[in-house]
Amino acid sequence: MNIIVSACLLGINSKYNGGNNYSEKVELLSKNYTLIPVCPEQLGGLSTPRYPAEIKQGSDIILNSLGQEVTLCFKKGAKEALKIALLNNCKYAILKSKSPSCGYGFIYDGTFSNNIVKGNGVFAQLLIENGIKVYTEEDEFSL
Repeated sequence: MNIIVSACLLGINSKYNGGNNYSEKVELLSKNYTLIPVCPEQLGGLSTPRYPAEIKQGSDIILNSLGQEVTLCFKKGAKEALKIALLNNCKYAILKSKSPSCGYGFIYDGTFSNNIVKGNGVFAQLLIENGIKVYTEEDEFSL
């Protein structure tokens, strides 16, 4: 079974600050499943490193910490990452929590002050709309 995974969780340096969010818990799944890494933000044309971005609460606008709108990059990257998931017949995804792309259930509120609100990142929402079950690295997986 193929599982789409946030690239940063597998130790790929794709995080906004040039680092990663390596998760041994996620990598251990590779013993039984094929993990397919994606970074929607890179697929949308954003560089690594890049300025952090958050979804402005109550909207679908994504701004980086300089106040520049990057919504189109996030949406393009989410669509490209979805294509990869569908081409590989992925039924599950494990994504980086709280991310404006990959967050599931909770995301940062758009004020760059570490406040968390209910919501989904752009890619996570697109996966849900296409019938793919989403988890974050913080969840217990039942695959």
